[in-house]
Formats: sequence, structure tokens, C-alpha cells
Amino acid sequence: MINNRSVLFLGLLFISGNAFAYLYETGPGMPYENIGDVPLENLAPGDTVLIHYRNEPYCEKWVIARSGTASDNIVFLGVQGPGGQLPVIDGRDAITRLELDYWSEGRGVINLGGSDIPNQDPDYLVIENLEIRSGRTPFTFTDDDGQPGSYSDNAASIYVVSGDHITIRNCILRDCGNGFFAAHESGGITIEYCHIYDNGIEGSIYHHNTYTESHGITYQYNHFGQLRDGCAGNNLKDRSCGTVVRYNWIECGNRQLDLVDSSFPDIHNDPSYRETFVYGNILIEQYNEGNGQICHYGGDGSNPDYYRKGILHFYNNTVISSRSGNTTLFRLSTNDEYADTRNNIVYVTDIGNRLALLDTYGNLNIRNNWFKTGWVETHQSGFQGTVIDSGGMVTGELPGFTNPGLEDFHLALNSECIDAGTFLHSDVLPDNNVLAQYVKHCQYETRPEDGIFDIGAYEYQSTGIGDEELESSIADQVIVHREGEYIVFGGLQPGSKIKLFDITGRLLHSSAETGSDEYRWNANGVPNGMYIFLLDAGESIQGKFILIR
Repeated sequence: MINNRSVLFLGLLFISGNAFAYLYETGPGMPYENIGDVPLENLAPGDTVLIHYRNEPYCEKWVIARSGTASDNIVFLGVQGPGGQLPVIDGRDAITRLELDYWSEGRGVINLGGSDIPNQDPDYLVIENLEIRSGRTPFTFTDDDGQPGSYSDNAASIYVVSGDHITIRNCILRDCGNGFFAAHESGGITIEYCHIYDNGIEGSIYHHNTYTESHGITYQYNHFGQLRDGCAGNNLKDRSCGTVVRYNWIECGNRQLDLVDSSFPDIHNDPSYRETFVYGNILIEQYNEGNGQICHYGGDGSNPDYYRKGILHFYNNTVISSRSGNTTLFRLSTNDEYADTRNNIVYVTDIGNRLALLDTYGNLNIRNNWFKTGWVETHQSGFQGTVIDSGGMVTGELPGFTNPGLEDFHLALNSECIDAGTFLHSDVLPDNNVLAQYVKHCQYETRPEDGIFDIGAYEYQSTGIGDEELESSIADQVIVHREGEYIVFGGLQPGSKIKLFDITGRLLHSSAETGSDEYRWNANGVPNGMYIFLLDAGESIQGKFILIR
């Protein structure tokens, strides 16, 4: 899927947008041997820096402080090696282009914003298909004056000082103080399809796989792994407004999620600071990893007035804890924090009363979740919070996973979680409806839809496109089946046209008029899931089918 997405992106890039955009190709046999040979201070909307894979890493670091536009992003794109390897940007002994002049050089391997030369906010920027690593103590580099420099403890693979509409896609971010860091003058950030792991500083609780404080941020389709050995930070730590965490696999860390306060008025006064959306994720507490709290919501600063004091929408997640002691689902910082919790599986491998829903404070509404039998409201003797059971709860010893030993948390046929979910909170619709589900690793597929939510991050489905037939919702005159990678529509009237959409309504394909009673669509590279088609044959016929390989 990743290769197909990159090829499609390139195909679009060179046929649209700014006719004066430049393509800078770096790597072996390319016009620019090194990234630092590219005139980075002169990048313009639509420009692309192609970084070709080579056996040895690029030991280089730089700043991006030029702006693209909505129609013409500035793009840094890795071209994969013959085995799908990503080009490696290594911060150890990295060289900086001397024509650049920017501050906070010790904070990142790649910096975004915070520069005198060039001096723009890096709006409309894409960084894709790169492994960016090793920006941390005790590693050193050569700075933009040609002088020795050293990384700070909180250095990151990518350090965002400022900028808006920034996309980090299909990157590996590792071996840094923080894998990704975004400061409060940033916004509109999307981090997707990335593998983020092996970050942190030994003995420190203040350095994490990600640390973000942004005006709007979405994490989706990412794999968050274990921090570096001996590092005690959280996995995903966020102080943003407009936070969405969806369809990720997040395992290990002191906490899997630490969603806390910002001291910057432009963030904590933003209305979107009061609502946070966490859904469709797999959250795993490995054996005795961290402190036993899965999600902290509210604040950890000295002034509770800045705490989020809003609503955490937490739904259709699958939470697994293999701790040999207590697990706490939520630490809500005060009784002004509220969590609406529905359609989640929360499974602990220890006895049921090892699972507590709250720490000391907070208001929690639970509805149509699966919890292990014996769960308790809290493990704290001075509990001051409130748990409201709105019904539909399911309890048991096992939630009915397909193969938990292999970390396959899809639902098996006999699972009590099937069709046991409920409708979503009205505030999450339509923008944060559950439309997808995570695919190991760093991929997704459309979540099947049968009118009733299953509990958890995965929807059970027993039927789909086989090699010879397909379940369809339309009238009998159209026959739909699968032949290899082709979806075949039969029984058509010559001259018919077919449009194909994914479940979100995004148009995937539009055919010309068919010359026979059959039309074949090549679905190679298309993820499993539900699709909709519209047949125009004098009258409109709409149908849907589920693709399962």
C-alpha cells in the first residue's frame, strides 16, 4: 500500500500546480549528491526534494522555512530502495548547509520554522517516506556556521517551531529525545502511517515518543512502539487543542496517552481545547510496563485553571493490559474533566478487580463497553470521582478475540462484543465517525458497516468477496463477483457507467460507457473494506459490497 500511495502521489505531483515548480533529486547518480547541495533557502510552492535511497545514511540536518500553498505543497519525499527501504537521515555527525541560518539547531534533525535564512513559516509542507533518527545527547553535528554543535535532551527527529498544514507521512522517527516535537505556534498537523519508537532519554520521564502542543493535530494509522531501554517517558504526549487520535496501534510507555494542559492562552482559550477525540485505537500495556494508567486527561501543570476541563470522547478502542497488578483506564485530573466512554473493549489478563476505571477524580460515563468481570470504579481509598453506568455494559472473562496470542484482536464468531455497541455521541458526528480500522502495521481498511456497532476497534464480518462470489445489496439484475484482483460487474446494459466510492464517499474510479454487459475493475492495492458503487444505466442503481482477500 505504501509503494502504491507514493507512486500515485508522484503521478499527481508533476501534472498539476505551479508550472515553474522545481524537482530537486538527491542521491547516487542524481543532480544533487547531498541534501545540503539543494538550495533549500529558495524553495517555492510546488517544489519537491526527492531523496533517493542509498546504502549509507544521509548524515545531514537542515531547516525548512519556506511556504507552499494549498494547491502546491513543498514536498520532501524519500524514494525507497529495491527492498522498500526508506532513505535514512541520521543526526549523528550531521552536516548543515552553510547558506542556512536558523536557531535551535540542537533541537532537531529536521527543523520546521525558527529561521533567519530562510525566514517564512513552513505552511503547506509534506515530509514523506524517510527514516529520521539519532538526534539526541550525546550525539553531535556541524552547525550552519561550520562549527561543532550538540543536541539537547529534548531534541527530536522533526522539531516544529512554527507552521501550518504540515503532514508527516510514512516516516520512521526513532532514537531521539522525542520522536516528534511540535511547539505552540504550529497548527494543522497530520501524522499518519508512521512508525514512532525507540525514543527518550534514560532515566527521564520528560521525553517521549511524541510531544505536541499545536493548534489542531491528528494522529492516524501510526504504530507507536516501545521507548528506548531505560527511558520512562510517555508514548503520545499532547497539549494541543483540536486533538484527534484515531486508528493507531500504541503500545508501551509510562502511559499510552498523556493528554494534558497548555499554558499558552491561544491554545487553552480555543474552544476545540475542550473536546478531544480518541477512537479506533489499539492501546496495549505490555507486562508491567509504565505506571499502569492507560490514559491521562486534564493537566499536569501548576495551574489547574489551564487544565482541559472538557470532554474526552473515548470510543471503539481496544485496550489490553498484561500487567500483573493494577491497571487504571483513566486518570482524570480534576472533577471538571469528563470522559464519555462507549463501545470499548478493556481487557486485563490479571483478575477482574485489577481493572479500575478512574484514579481519584473525574466524571466518567460508561455505555456499551466490554470490561472484565470484577472491574471496580477505583483502587484509591480517597476516591472523589463519579462513574455513571448508562447501560448496555457487557462483562466476561474473555472478549472473544480471534488470536490474542498473536495480537490479532479482531472479533471471533462467538464474541459477545458483536452487535453489542451503541450509537455515538452526537458531538463526534459527522467529522469523527468511526469509518476505518487499523491494519498491522501502519495501514488501515474501511470498517465494515452493518447498522450496529460492534464493541472494540474492529468490526466482525463473516462474509465478503471470495474468489467466486460477493455479497451485494442491490437488485438481482446486477451480478457482482471477484476474479483474482478484479471485481466484475455482470448483467449490465451496454452503455452503462459505473462510479466506485469508498465508505467515506470519496470517488475512487469512474468508468467510461461499457461496451458489453460486463465491467471489470482492477482492485489491486485497494484495501479490504466496504465499497459503494453507482450504476448509471438510464436509471441510477446504488449498491455496496465488502472486499475481503
